[in-house]
Amino acid sequence: MKGRILLVDGHSMVFQWADLAERHGRNTAAARGELVRMLTGVQDFSDWTVAVVFDGKGAKASSEGGEGGVAVFYSASGQSADSVIERLAAKYSRTHEVTVATEDSLERTTVEAFGCLTIGAARLREEVDAAGRDLREKFSRRGR
Repeated sequence: MKGRILLVDGHSMVFQWADLAERHGRNTAAARGELVRMLTGVQDFSDWTVAVVFDGKGAKASSEGGEGGVAVFYSASGQSADSVIERLAAKYSRTHEVTVATEDSLERTTVEAFGCLTIGAARLREEVDAAGRDLREKFSRRGR
């Protein structure tokens, strides 16, 4: 059975979710951090390995995290997160079931050509909410 990877277009999700969009207006790093925290729950309560990609943070592409946590990638300055997602999708779709979470229709078309599945912001939010319910149920059972 193929492993499952979820690639998330970070800013696409931030700007689709009102709570994160509002936070982004005050503090971009805080909004990014909250999205990563939410995605950690999805990774912990599903069989997805999760990576989130944000637009440029510096002169060259970089990454953070990994080691059991959500992998966070930043495109190089002048490069879009979409191009990083497309490169990752092309690479991993041969050996994994890849799902890309984005609201960008051109990006959806491109990654679907690689054989990837796509979901939108609303569907990803459902996954985040389900992971939160699973966590609450787990703690509730432990408290009994």
